[in-house]
Amino acid sequence: MKVVVLFFGTVKDLLRRSSETVELPEGARVRELILHYARSTSSFDAIASSLAIAVNQEYSPLDRVLREGDEVGLLPPVSGGSSSGEQVQFVRERIIAEAVIGRLKQPADGAVVVFDGVVRDNTRGRLTLYLDYEAYESMALKQMELLAVEARTHFAVRNVSIIHRLGRLEIGETSVLIAVAAAHRGPAFDACRWIIDTLKKTVPIWKKEYFEDGAVWADGEAFPEEIRRPGTQQSRSVHPK
Repeated sequence: MKVVVLFFGTVKDLLRRSSETVELPEGARVRELILHYARSTSSFDAIASSLAIAVNQEYSPLDRVLREGDEVGLLPPVSGGSSSGEQVQFVRERIIAEAVIGRLKQPADGAVVVFDGVVRDNTRGRLTLYLDYEAYESMALKQMELLAVEARTHFAVRNVSIIHRLGRLEIGETSVLIAVAAAHRGPAFDACRWIIDTLKKTVPIWKKEYFEDGAVWADGEAFPEEIRRPGTQQSRSVHPK
């Protein structure tokens, strides 16, 4: 049987391609696909334990049985509109915060809390020239939509907007804008903080930093254990306390 394998971030650089079709025996499991790359690429073992695996855009365990035509994503630690009314999207143009907030606010809101992630001009003492963001877009969009729904449910806020840039970003530009509207400021602050912290750990988005002397993929936080090594029940994110 044949499965399509997608590579992102550091995995894409290591294997020097963004995707390929791999032929596996009928009934092969995810772990056999990982062993395939461990055997064929000497340095793959060094990153294998930090990867999360997605099958058909859902985080999956290593013992999941693969089927003909499955789409498998090998996901390194991440850098960093839905039916219920949330404004969730990727864009490749500048994010205008005022426009996003203006669309979100309603007369019943007593607070709109905003997180505006901005491209800074330095990283660990090195001068940053610009950034480049990429994502497993279809999966990442689903993940962000679920974050927005969970935030509304668990923090009792009225609405959420999550807008993320992709492609090249210049210094001072917004990379991600999160806005939370609620009747009271407390839940809005809590929801906004939880969304950005969880997004940075679980949504498949990667950042490449460009300097005068080269470029590197930004180090990401390790995936939560239930994503890196999910059990029989598939987990997607860390739920709010």
